[in-house]
Amino acid sequence: MKVKLENLSKRWGKVVGADRIDLEITDGEFVAFLGPSGCGKTTTLLMVAGIYKPTEGSIRFDERVVNYVAPKDRNIGMVFQSYALYPHMTVFQNISYPLKLQKTSKEEMKQRAQKVADMMDIGHLMDRKPAQLSGGQQQRVALGRALVKEPKLLLFDEPLSNLDARLRLSMRGEIKRLQVELRVTSIYVTHDQVEAMTMADRVAVMKDGKLQAYSPPDELYDQPRTLFVASFVGNPPMNLIEVDVTRENGDYHARADGIDLIVPAERGEKAAGKGRVIMGIRPEDVTISEQEQEGVSGEIYVVEPLGRDDLIDVRVGETSIRVLADPALRLKMGENTALDFNTSKAQFFDPATEQSLLW
Repeated sequence: MKVKLENLSKRWGKVVGADRIDLEITDGEFVAFLGPSGCGKTTTLLMVAGIYKPTEGSIRFDERVVNYVAPKDRNIGMVFQSYALYPHMTVFQNISYPLKLQKTSKEEMKQRAQKVADMMDIGHLMDRKPAQLSGGQQQRVALGRALVKEPKLLLFDEPLSNLDARLRLSMRGEIKRLQVELRVTSIYVTHDQVEAMTMADRVAVMKDGKLQAYSPPDELYDQPRTLFVASFVGNPPMNLIEVDVTRENGDYHARADGIDLIVPAERGEKAAGKGRVIMGIRPEDVTISEQEQEGVSGEIYVVEPLGRDDLIDVRVGETSIRVLADPALRLKMGENTALDFNTSKAQFFDPATEQSLLW
């Protein structure tokens, strides 16, 4: 099923939950709504689900406007952060409950519930009650209950928030595998960028009720269109440095206190002559220089071991720059070092509009 949101808004008096959201989700696509708390992602999801009525705009399922269609008539399945299982019911009864409401025959209920449970690897737990299950098993029951209706649209509202890190990793893979196999159009709300970037075909980034970007994950990461997207997407976050970009002797220079970098012409020409701009560069695009006299000099302020890498905070004048470095370098706090910047990956933003100067 194709979903289209047109100028979709939700307001409660002066409080804006969602502000003129326009996006389209193709049939079978997995889309994530990503943003910090209060950005409007759950409000938008609940309008799609029919729980909230839009103040303005329209929601289309295929070509049908569903603004005033009751949730039970929208052919959707929904998985919540709280599993919302009935504690007095068995796994079978929880999974099959939507079919019971549809007055499905007992034999068909049994077959469909068992099929979904086997798919979720909980087919052997059908006689247990929720209190006898682990968190991951309860989440699978909740997902099975959503799938048993064979919905055209699946809605997820931060479904993995209550799980530990290892189980979240496992369930991310399970949900994505099921979605690809079943080709069910899906919307997934999360504040966790790792979930959004690893699971979704496209990511809608939201802030203050507004849609900031709607792109495939690699495009969001490599070509952020706004300063907010650049800073929010990526872990560790992008380094943001105020610089002046000027052209001298055919080269473009980005300069700040203690920093003088040559920038490729295709990027430098778009940022030059605009006064103070913000340069963004990701920690993996900054390296510890082997030639200390040739790099940007700074002092190591903090070393954070991450296992495969060390996250190094280097102070260059008043500027803090995060770098991912090989732990074998055994860098120490207080040491002087030098940095090399891969400026072919540098981003530039207008500080007034916060829009990218490159795209």
